[in-house]
Amino acid sequence: MPVEVVVARADTVVDAILASGQVEAMQSIELRSDIEGRISRILVQEGREVSRGTPLFKVDDAELKAEVARAEAERDLARQSLSRTRDLLGQKASSQSELERAEATSRSTAAQYDLLKVRLDRTVVRAPFSGVQGERYVSLGDYVTTATPLATLQTVSPQRAAFQVPERYADQLRLGQQVTFRVAALPGREFTGRVDFVDPVVQLPGRTIMVKAQVPNPRRELQSGMFIEARLATAVRPKAVVIPEDAILPLQGATFVWVAVDGKASRRPVELGVRTPGFVEATSGVEAGEQVVVAGQERLSDGAPVAAKVVERTPPEATEVGQMGARSNAR
Repeated sequence: MPVEVVVARADTVVDAILASGQVEAMQSIELRSDIEGRISRILVQEGREVSRGTPLFKVDDAELKAEVARAEAERDLARQSLSRTRDLLGQKASSQSELERAEATSRSTAAQYDLLKVRLDRTVVRAPFSGVQGERYVSLGDYVTTATPLATLQTVSPQRAAFQVPERYADQLRLGQQVTFRVAALPGREFTGRVDFVDPVVQLPGRTIMVKAQVPNPRRELQSGMFIEARLATAVRPKAVVIPEDAILPLQGATFVWVAVDGKASRRPVELGVRTPGFVEATSGVEAGEQVVVAGQERLSDGAPVAAKVVERTPPEATEVGQMGARSNAR
């Protein structure tokens, strides 16, 4: 009986979880001043790249400078008083309690001076990390408090791809797994990163787990908030058996294939794994190199003689990690 067969082939198959998410900065903050006052200088334009410690804003410091000068004078006076008290104590003209009081006053005024110096230094708002200054919310002369946002600051390289997967895949999530994704705003481009965070807490009410992957971004193409379609590779099998989908026959809740062996038909139950366009992984029942029937199955019976004609089927081109497939679609 004439039939068409395809040779089962060994190929690289990837178990993957599909999910949607967004690009996030590794670090992102709203800058605020530690000191209340009016903005006297804006030192960096919006959108500029800055290094850690770069001055960004200056709050008017005239009043604080006066307070520092007063505290410095009080500190110096307390030190002089302490020195005199020690001299008098050596001459038996002062008491130990007066010396202790002078020492306490000296330490107190020195601490007050140091505190005001710190506050004066904090009138300059500096970048806490290297990144790009985003939108500015204040203008020159605005009065700001410690709760007033001044501008945003975020890192740009590397970035993070953040997405959520259903909790049923919790045992498949590992640090270091490869994530590939596409960005709607950059058609035709594919980006690759590695998982560096798996949330230990399941988020309600959707019962999902947050996963984040670190992604190089040397050209600053990936911007925070971009929508992504991600593929998380959970397992790679380099020698999986792949057969055409049209060789599969469902029957009474099971799946079978016909295999041509020594000129005779043999029906085999098979377990299926990852699917790709036109092909499916056979995790059991078929070995690489065997001939599976893709046309003429409806006339076959177990042990029937067959005249096999081998036809070629070409799987889709492999990606960077081989022939890709997905078992799940999160969200």
